[in-house]
Amino acid sequence: MDQYVLVLNCGSSSIKFAIIEAKTGTAPLHGLAENLCTASSRLVFSYQHKEHDVKLPVNTDHQQALVVIAKKLKQFKHLSQKIVAVGHRVVHGGETFTHSSLINDQVKQAIQQTSLMAPLHNPANLAGINSAQTSYPHLPHVAVFDTAFFQTMPKHAYLYALPYELYQQHNIRRYGFHGTSHYFVAHEAANALKKELSACNLITAHLGNGCSIAAVRKGKAIDTSLGFTPLEGLVMGTRCGDIDPSLPTYLIEQLGYSVSEVSELLNKKSGLLGISELSNDCRIIEQQANDGNQQAQLALDMFIYRLVKYIGAYIAVVGPLDALVFTGGIGENSAYVRENTINQLTHLGLQLDPDKNLQMRFGQSGLISHTHSKPIFAIATNEEWVIAKDTIKYAQ
Repeated sequence: MDQYVLVLNCGSSSIKFAIIEAKTGTAPLHGLAENLCTASSRLVFSYQHKEHDVKLPVNTDHQQALVVIAKKLKQFKHLSQKIVAVGHRVVHGGETFTHSSLINDQVKQAIQQTSLMAPLHNPANLAGINSAQTSYPHLPHVAVFDTAFFQTMPKHAYLYALPYELYQQHNIRRYGFHGTSHYFVAHEAANALKKELSACNLITAHLGNGCSIAAVRKGKAIDTSLGFTPLEGLVMGTRCGDIDPSLPTYLIEQLGYSVSEVSELLNKKSGLLGISELSNDCRIIEQQANDGNQQAQLALDMFIYRLVKYIGAYIAVVGPLDALVFTGGIGENSAYVRENTINQLTHLGLQLDPDKNLQMRFGQSGLISHTHSKPIFAIATNEEWVIAKDTIKYAQ
């Protein structure tokens, strides 16, 4: 019997949604409510490849948008009546959640308590949960946490070298994000290798506007680049990644920045956008670099160099490497980034097949390495399917 799950991903100003068949991952209906709480709020969705565009009232918030989404979904009775549960992406689960959880009052309270660590996301996630429970009161609701996959990291990997009391009293530590994506591609890589995940040592690189890399030893995450917040680690679309921790103090005390201006600078004005002074979109930057723009080329060089350093570091800690995996919008589609990353890692036993690398794009998944190389995969991620499967698992 088909088991359809309504998957909701409530961001700070948007709601992604899909109805997914949990066993196969097929999504007959999916959509996006965007620009919420602005004058240009809108809802778009696709059902059986037919596009629908709905203009929302000015300043529509998450709760109002979810009411509209629920009404639209109920118009497709033969599909909406098959929904057996609702799955919610929740960005931050802190140390409380090591796996997905059936939502009750205690779970919602715990999500609220971690909101200070994800102020742009957890409140929106919680608003989506409350609204969806109103629209679907008789269905089980399950929270799937971005941070859960990384709860297997050892203490020496997730702690910062700060006074220990900051961890004990305020839970300051590395948490990691993009966990559902890393979990999915790790399983896909293990399947491609015809091995159990528990027997695999992998490095998985999720590269998009947000970027993270994970070290997976014997199927369990042992390190990751994103930290207490999604700012640490790799160069990203608009985020700086690793910097000298004293730079914010210098910006405030010597250059007159406010705390909020520093946060804006590091999170929204840095990364590929900040260096290129063009865009946070890797496709645009690649095109501009190809046309001779030196700052665009510098942005790509920095992005790739940081990635190479992390891959090298994680090869050192995972043990004998079974495979390297690229995923995310850039990882799945940028043959340029993959090629120029691996070309700096040939001395570590990694080598691309140029033809396979060029072919493996736009939703295609497969091996892109040379026959003499350790396996390298480009795998299209599917976080929504992970949420759907976990929802069925924990909805009982």
